[in-house]
Formats: sequence, structure tokens, C-alpha cells
Amino acid sequence: MDVIDKIDLLMKQKGVSAYRVAKDIGFSNGLFTQWRKHLQTPSADKLSKIANYFGVTVDYLMGNEHSRPEFEVETFDDFSYAMHNESGNLSDSDKEILLNLAKDMAKHRKEKDNNSRK
Repeated sequence: MDVIDKIDLLMKQKGVSAYRVAKDIGFSNGLFTQWRKHLQTPSADKLSKIANYFGVTVDYLMGNEHSRPEFEVETFDDFSYAMHNESGNLSDSDKEILLNLAKDMAKHRKEKDNNSRK
């Protein structure tokens, strides 16, 4: 199994298209097709981004690890998916604000649930 075969397998397991992966990572739409046709070879930088995207190692993609590392296939609702993919465009300050907002909302919901049980 070559690199693109492993990437195709990961896409199938995660339920994402090549278009979605390319868009999420910031690659051109036809990059995977070029790799499949052996018109280009994946660079180390691109393999690293793909490995990070799928939660595997570059060694796994390159065939140096015979078994895939164990990890749960993560599925996202629309909000989580958007936050996961758009977080790269946010500053650390923006991320901190969103995290604090989420914590405050969870705290408020817990207080509301506790009050409704009384």
C-alpha cells in the first residue's frame, strides 16, 4: 500500500472527501489526483499536515509503521467541525475568549440544571 492508498483509506474511515481534506488543510483541489497519477510526489511538509489532520504519524503514511496507531475516528457536529477547522484562523486571544465563553455557558447550564432539581 503506497502513501496515497493510505490517505484514501483514512479519508474513507473518517468519511471525508479528498476535496474536504484539501480545503481543510489548504491544498489545491487537484493535488490528490496528481499524486494518484504520479504527476507529483508528496512533500514532507504536506505529509506532515495530512498526518496531523488524520491523527497518524508520517511514518505510518510512508509505510514505516505496519499498523495504524490506535485512535478513535472523531465525528463532529456542524459547530464542532467549524470550530476545529476555523481555529487556525483565530488568534490565541480569540481562542481564549471562545474557551472562556464555552466554560461560562457550561457553568450557567449546570447552575440552571441544579436549580431546576430543587
